[in-house]
Amino acid sequence: MDSARPAPRRRGRPGHDLDAVLAAAVRLFNAHGYDATSMFDVAETLGITKSTLYHHVSGKEQLLAMAVDRAVDGLFEAAARVRDEGTTATVRLEELIRRSVLVLAERLEFVTLLLRVRGNTAVEQHALARRREFDALVTELVKQAQAEGGIRADVDPATAARLLFGMVNSLAEWYRPERGRPEAIAATVVRLAFDGLRTIDTTDDQRRQQEQ
Repeated sequence: MDSARPAPRRRGRPGHDLDAVLAAAVRLFNAHGYDATSMFDVAETLGITKSTLYHHVSGKEQLLAMAVDRAVDGLFEAAARVRDEGTTATVRLEELIRRSVLVLAERLEFVTLLLRVRGNTAVEQHALARRREFDALVTELVKQAQAEGGIRADVDPATAARLLFGMVNSLAEWYRPERGRPEAIAATVVRLAFDGLRTIDTTDDQRRQQEQ
């Protein structure tokens, strides 16, 4: 028997579940781009026929929709857990940032794909609309934290929300599991976001404000 001969493709329903199909598609979308990836490419990666792949999904658009929803759903689930906590808005905001880092680490490939969406299709436009909905939720939480005096009030809430999640989203560019425990990285992001990098002498801070 020739061991170098490739295994025959499985026909009928594949031994892969939907999660495996989705994971393979997302890896290809991230590596080569959504437009450049075909259903044949996904099937080839899984070692199945394209017709078998259609037992799982209706097409490439459904795979994209499921992938970006997996990322956004994680953020909304984190927001729901934070909303139910009986703490101050400032603590809830910090906790939301921490949980969002954990979502990114857990669903890294899905979040990476979401961040690359540009609104070129109806699926992408839906994903961007959900991102805007989440941004509005964070902005409102920033406003509440400002109102209670937990964070400085001289910062535009929407800008603060974008900057906070700009820091979180930047992890998609370099984070890998071997670079540290997600919980430790989440704690570092929260400390940097809410405490800053440097301790500022109060008198120096007041003098700079007077000079402005």
